[in-house]
Amino acid sequence: MSTFPAARLRRLRSTAGLRDLVRETEVSLDDLILPLFVAPDALGNDALPAMQRFTVEGVVRECEELVRIGARAVILFGVPESKDDEGSGAWVDDGIVQQALRALRPRFPELLLLTDVCLCEYTAHGHCGVLHDDRVDNDASVELLARTAVSHVEAGADAVCPSDMMDGRVGAIRERLPETPIVAYSAKYASAFYGPFRDVAGSAPSFGDRRSYQMDPGNVREALRECELDVAEGADVLLVKPALPYLDVVRAVRERFDLPVAAYNVSGEYAMVKAAAAAGHLDERAAALESLTAIKRAGADMIFTYWVRDVASWLV
Repeated sequence: MSTFPAARLRRLRSTAGLRDLVRETEVSLDDLILPLFVAPDALGNDALPAMQRFTVEGVVRECEELVRIGARAVILFGVPESKDDEGSGAWVDDGIVQQALRALRPRFPELLLLTDVCLCEYTAHGHCGVLHDDRVDNDASVELLARTAVSHVEAGADAVCPSDMMDGRVGAIRERLPETPIVAYSAKYASAFYGPFRDVAGSAPSFGDRRSYQMDPGNVREALRECELDVAEGADVLLVKPALPYLDVVRAVRERFDLPVAAYNVSGEYAMVKAAAAAGHLDERAAALESLTAIKRAGADMIFTYWVRDVASWLV
């Protein structure tokens, strides 16, 4: 009886060295971007150690450690001291993200500083734009988002990441920032996996939900239309969020567009593995690396993930 082709395939799996030699997809620190939360007061999270709030001084110390272990990029999220209906803390000159950027930029010229551009952390109602009769006013919100992006770049950001899902915001930002890279959250879904993020960022909506502007989980063709619009408006990177439940969307975007593709391995995905590992149901290291490999294999060139510090130690 012929053993072809099974035996031939198994020969290349027989030792760790051979498996390493023929591996098609690998994750490295160069692929990863760590979310960091900056706030007036630090807030710990024992259950999810990568999801902490840092003061400006604390985020400087954190970035010192990140540079030491070889991390390449972070994205900053701001949690302001006070909020209002417009989310004015997002773009004011002394906003929490602006303060952090001015502290970080001269000290860490080699560290890529990305910023989240949204209003949900800053509005009293928790929605991603300003409201008109309890509905988000798209055009008024776009103007404030563009103002926020400009303030971030003036403070030292290398790239801006509009995550609000307002129509036309990439074009508005590109008009004001012709030379700045824009990482567009082009396919951001109204997902159940954002809970831990909303807790640490204080960004849960006080009424209703975000389904009128974030994407329906059942749609992929719509995601490609969203990407087409962002490409036409000047996006440099297309991002899919969340990652693991939407690997088919990551693949579809990768196959349709030549731009770099990003995926956000979100807080709920991270928390599930953490909880399962704490209960003894799986090995965190193996599950996390398998998850990140799957995201990259699906077509992501870069991954936003809370496992950056862990990966740095796991890949030594």
